[in-house]
Amino acid sequence: MLINTGKMISLSEANEKFSRIAQIVDQEKTLIIMKNNKPKYVILDFEQFSSEATSDEDKLDIIADKILKENMLAFKTY
Repeated sequence: MLINTGKMISLSEANEKFSRIAQIVDQEKTLIIMKNNKPKYVILDFEQFSSEATSDEDKLDIIADKILKENMLAFKTY
């Protein structure tokens, strides 16, 4: 996974400047908060989060349908 360093902020700065965090998330849709110089937390714009969650659910439905179709005979015998 590639990390955009322009979307990173330290935990101490996040504690001091929450309005700055909101501003970055409004512009960039995501922000990574670093703790001890390592990525620790991710803040997402709610619309971004919702669209990604929906996308993952759709993918799961497609995979489940594929497994069901490929194994229909096994499901019918039980």
